[in-house]
Amino acid sequence: MSDLKSYQQMLQNLSINDGCVVKVVKERICSAAFHPSSSSLLMAAGDKWGHVGLWKPDAEWGDDGVIYFEPHSRTVTSMAFSSHPCNLITVSFDGSARSMDLEKAVFDEVYRSPSGLKSFDFLTTDCSTLLLGLWNGDVAVVDRRTPEKLHESLYTMAANPLRCVHVHPVQQHYFVVAENSFVNIYDLRHLKRRNNKAVGELTGHSRSVSSAFFSPLTGNRVLTTCMDDKIRVFDTSKINGRTPVLKSITHNVQTGRWLSKLSAVWDPKQQECFVIGSVDRPRRIQVYHESGRLLHTFRNMDHLTTVCSITAFHPNRNILLGGNSSGRLHIFTDSFIN
Repeated sequence: MSDLKSYQQMLQNLSINDGCVVKVVKERICSAAFHPSSSSLLMAAGDKWGHVGLWKPDAEWGDDGVIYFEPHSRTVTSMAFSSHPCNLITVSFDGSARSMDLEKAVFDEVYRSPSGLKSFDFLTTDCSTLLLGLWNGDVAVVDRRTPEKLHESLYTMAANPLRCVHVHPVQQHYFVVAENSFVNIYDLRHLKRRNNKAVGELTGHSRSVSSAFFSPLTGNRVLTTCMDDKIRVFDTSKINGRTPVLKSITHNVQTGRWLSKLSAVWDPKQQECFVIGSVDRPRRIQVYHESGRLLHTFRNMDHLTTVCSITAFHPNRNILLGGNSSGRLHIFTDSFIN
């Protein structure tokens, strides 16, 4: 409990000022990520039409420390910095996965699919192998070290549009898939090309599920966000058959067609806590404990005036980002940004 009180105090110490809101991409933000560096702040965002922006507040490049790229032709659906300090992976509805060299400012294609790519995660700790979720319901394993832009393996999960894939942080042969209103856990060691059977079923979702994520560090929880206006926390400490739901939290996620969907995401530093944007007024970003307890609400009438559908905590620093439909990133931090 004392750790949770300290965490709440940390959240209360985060603030936003004039230098904390910057236009990073041209259109609606659909994905964003922090570089894991503890010493230098760098963020990336991808938008609806394939643009990627990098924002480094103390950099001399571009305007306001922002530089733009156009590596994709359609929505940048997912992105993450790898364990290599100069590498960013992006995937898109245009069917491509690309690897950016930050030093050379070059995007190399590492995979191409006729189906749009919706989500991905790193399958190995060295980040050389990717698990890609295709919009048509397939999951592909891609080794970035091979010169061919092909998958090593391809598995059909279901005939439903795939929304999200996420790999267990400890037992990396397990991964969770959100497809339509179904959320299932699979064991990569036992997959076939088709007719795959889940080893864990996360039931109770009555509408489309936008995301499903294992908790960081242990993977003992899965956090889902569903269009039935529920955030659910499941107990995945034991993966076998029907997975029990620990908590269901009511949260309005009806963003409409002009905003990116809301998704609850874990704080990588505090694995039982998560953050999600809100459509309520005044505009806000909220942090919850897995028990359903609301820990903190970020509001600011001057600088947080729009819905931030995309949210993320920095993996190593006390910083929170929120991305909106006009291409702007907002950051709440305990240090001053010019």
